[in-house]
Amino acid sequence: MTRCGPMYGPDVTFLGVPPCTLEEPVTYADADVVVIGAPFDGGTSHRPGTRFGPSAIRQACYLPHDGSRPSLALRVDALKDLRVYDAGDVEMFSGDIERSLAALETAVYAVASAGAIPVILGGDHSIALPDATGVARHHGLGRVSLVHFDAHADTGDVEFGSLHGHGQPMRRLIESGAVRGDRFLQIGLRGYWPGPSTLAWMAEQRMRSYEMTEIVSRGLDDCLTEAFGIATDECEGVFLSVDVDVVDPGMAPGTGTPEPGGFTSRQLLDAVRRVCYELPVVGVDVVEVAPPYDHADITAYLGNRVVLEALSAIARRRHDAAGRPPWTPTQPLLDSR
Repeated sequence: MTRCGPMYGPDVTFLGVPPCTLEEPVTYADADVVVIGAPFDGGTSHRPGTRFGPSAIRQACYLPHDGSRPSLALRVDALKDLRVYDAGDVEMFSGDIERSLAALETAVYAVASAGAIPVILGGDHSIALPDATGVARHHGLGRVSLVHFDAHADTGDVEFGSLHGHGQPMRRLIESGAVRGDRFLQIGLRGYWPGPSTLAWMAEQRMRSYEMTEIVSRGLDDCLTEAFGIATDECEGVFLSVDVDVVDPGMAPGTGTPEPGGFTSRQLLDAVRRVCYELPVVGVDVVEVAPPYDHADITAYLGNRVVLEALSAIARRRHDAAGRPPWTPTQPLLDSR
């Protein structure tokens, strides 16, 4: 597939990292991470607009787009310490969901097969099906667990006469065997959907879903620690899927199905950091950023920082694994400088 950067915006890379072309593997043969845009909102059930998400996430930063972002917290520069490339956008047409999802799965599989971590910028959450499937095809079907931050379970069956949509990818992943139901961790659920029959199906699959009431009662850190123990049992890697509507719409208004009562942006960034620092992450997607409903680019900035936090934590994990002095969150900023 040819590089398609300007599908819904200019052909810019994520914060200025080098470009690559998926049909030319030599352009990313040494990559640690490859960013892929998935500008698709043909699976939405309410407000469209996430087709503009990849472009907004790539550009949402007040600093120079120079391919460098030193993390104050983690003491790494992920865009320098990792070899990060941007493959542009996959051609995805809202009127043909099956064709679009198949094209994305091909792209994700190509990146995973090259030994790199695919980081996919959505797009609505229907893209999680090809994202996680593409990664699992390389690492082994049923051998990749899924950590899923979302207000919604996304385990519906048929919606608007279709098996595919942003309310159904998690059911399709489990039914296909790409991801095991008992290695599926959902964090941040709340609100008034799904209904009893869908919840019963989820229970039959032995999914573990942390609703906000439980998270508030037990504490987010405790729930994450428990989820991490499940995620790393009998699985080779972890796929992280972040729907920005896990955050309260007061802090992330630019999304298609806002649900009050969610995380703060600080909680999400801390949680993403923990996932990517403590777990063997083999793929990431960030979805449901819908710029038409955003205010002052609040949600686009959050999506950008979710990606940076994930990459910085991956870089820090590799630093520590290489025998460097380990990172500790209690270390004062200016120590050893």
